[in-house]
Amino acid sequence: MSYREKYQEWLNNDYFDQETKEELKSIADDEAEIEDRFYTGLEFGTGGIRGVIGTGTNRINKYIIRQATQGLANNILQQSKLAKEQGVVIAHDSRFKSREFALEAAAVLNGNGIKAYLFDELRPTPELSFAVRELDAVAGIVITASHNPPEYNGYKVYWSDGGQIVPKRAEGITAEIDQITDYSVIEYLEREVAEERGLFEIIGSEIDDKYITELKSLISNPEVIDKEESDFKIIYTPLHGSGNKLVPRALKEIGFSNLQVVPQQEEPDPEFPTVDYPNPEEESVFELALEMAEEEEPDLILGTDPDADRLGLLLRRGDQYISLTGNQIGVLLMDYLLSQKAEADELPANGAVVKTIVTTELARAIADEYGVEVIDTLTGFKFIGEKIKEFQQQGDQEFLFGFEESYGYLAGTFVRDKDAVMAATLVAEMAAYYKNKGLDLFQQLENLMDKYGYYLDDLESILLKGKEGQEKIEKILDTLRRESLNQINGKRVTEVKDYLTGIGDLPEANVLQFDLEDNSRLTVRPSGTEPKIKFYFTAVGENWNEAEDKLEALKDELLSKVQQIIE
Repeated sequence: MSYREKYQEWLNNDYFDQETKEELKSIADDEAEIEDRFYTGLEFGTGGIRGVIGTGTNRINKYIIRQATQGLANNILQQSKLAKEQGVVIAHDSRFKSREFALEAAAVLNGNGIKAYLFDELRPTPELSFAVRELDAVAGIVITASHNPPEYNGYKVYWSDGGQIVPKRAEGITAEIDQITDYSVIEYLEREVAEERGLFEIIGSEIDDKYITELKSLISNPEVIDKEESDFKIIYTPLHGSGNKLVPRALKEIGFSNLQVVPQQEEPDPEFPTVDYPNPEEESVFELALEMAEEEEPDLILGTDPDADRLGLLLRRGDQYISLTGNQIGVLLMDYLLSQKAEADELPANGAVVKTIVTTELARAIADEYGVEVIDTLTGFKFIGEKIKEFQQQGDQEFLFGFEESYGYLAGTFVRDKDAVMAATLVAEMAAYYKNKGLDLFQQLENLMDKYGYYLDDLESILLKGKEGQEKIEKILDTLRRESLNQINGKRVTEVKDYLTGIGDLPEANVLQFDLEDNSRLTVRPSGTEPKIKFYFTAVGENWNEAEDKLEALKDELLSKVQQIIE
C-alpha cells in the first residue's frame, strides 16, 4: 500500500476518530508531510518505539500504541497459561499524552484478558524495572521518549527479568505487530469493566517504599554521610520530569538533608519550558541551578532526564562548577564501589563489570587492578541487563557494576536498567567520602588517570531527518565500510571491527569500530531511537593536554571526511 493509500485509509476508516481525521485534513495540501507521515511505520526494535507525536503510521499516537500492545499481548499469550495472570506493569513520564498512552496500553492488555498494573502517576523508568520483578509480572511497558525534545514520545517494553527486551524477544513481538494491518481486530476493554473483572490495578507508594529500601542497602559509608551531612550541599533538578518523585526522597533518607530542588524545574511539564533539550548530558540545562549555586554554593549539582534513568552532574571547584562526562562519572563510581568492596574484603573472585563497546577502556585498566573482569556488550543498557540474567542463570560470575558512556549506571541487581535515582545517591555518597579525605571528584579522577592513563572521550552526532536523512546515514556507513580506513590522524588503524558480521558472541549490529596504534578508537553507529548517526571518539595520552589534542585532531579529520561523503 502506498503512502497515499495509507493516508486515505486513515482518513476514511470509521475506526479512526474525528480528531484524527481533522488533523489529516489539515495537511491535505502538503504532499511532503503526508509522505513523511505514511511512507513507513515506526519500527518496533529492542528500544521499542519512539517518534514524533501526531497522526500517521510514522508518528506515535494512540492507534500505534494499541497496535504495539496487541502485538505484545499476542506474544505474551503464547508464553504460558499463567502469563496473562502475571500481568504487565505500566509506567510513564511527564510527556505529552504519556498518561493517555499508558491507559490505552492497559485497555488493550485488558481486552486480551491480561492484567495491567498502572502507577498512579508518573514514575522513573528504573522503578518500572523494579516493579516488574517485585510483582512477578510477565512484562512491563514504559511510555517515555527519555531526553528527546518535547514533540516526541515512546513505548519501551521490559520482560519478566526486569530488563528491556533484547533482539530475539523484540523480533517475536515485531512479527505479531506486523500481522496487525486491520486496527479493528485489536482487543480493547474499557477501564470500568476491567476493574470489575480484576484486570486493572493502580499501584504506587507501596512500590516506592520497597524500591527505596533496596536502594539504601547499596550505601557503603553511612557514617561518612553523617559526618559530612551538616555542610555537604546538593542542588537537584528533575528537568520537569519524573525524577522528583524519588530522587529527593532517596537522598534525604540516606542522610543528605542539605538538599534543594530547582523550583522552576521541579514540577512535571511536557513542554520542558526552561531548557532547549531536557538532557542532563548538556551543561546548558543547569543554568537555573547555577544561578542558585551563586548563593547556596553546593558541593554537587545533580540533574536527571525526564524518565530519570540518566544522571548528569556539576561539581564545585573553588568558585567554579565543572561537568564530568558519562565515562568519567562511570569510572569514578566503578572504582569507588570496587574499592569499598575490596576494603571490606567483600570483592568476589568471579566479579564482573559490564559496559558497552563505546564506553571508555579506562574501566578495563581500573578493573584489572582489582582482579575484576570487564565484559563488553553492544550499545544499549538492555544488553547489560541481559548479562545480569545470564550471570544468575549460569552462576559463573557476579555482577558488580554496569555503565555506559551516555550517563547510565547500575549497581545491585534489583533493577535491570540504568538508574539515575540510584546513581544520584551513590554519587552523593562518593563525593562526601572523598570530601572527607580532602578531595573533590575531579581530583580523584586525576588520581585515576595519573595511575592508569589519560583517556578522553567525546561524542558527535549528526541529525539527518526523514527518508533523505536515512539514506545519508546508510551512505556514510557503506562508504566507511567500503573504503576501509587504513590511517586516521596520522596513526595506523590496527583493527577494524564490523559488528554487522558478528564479533565474538555479540549479536549483529550496524556498528563500525576502528582501533588505532596509539590506543585511540573511533566508533560509528546509527542511533536506535533518533534520526542521527553517532561518532564516538577516544584518545589516550600521557597527560591531559596530549590526550585533548589527539581527541580534537581525531574528530576534525573524521567529521571532515563524513561531510565530504554526504555533500
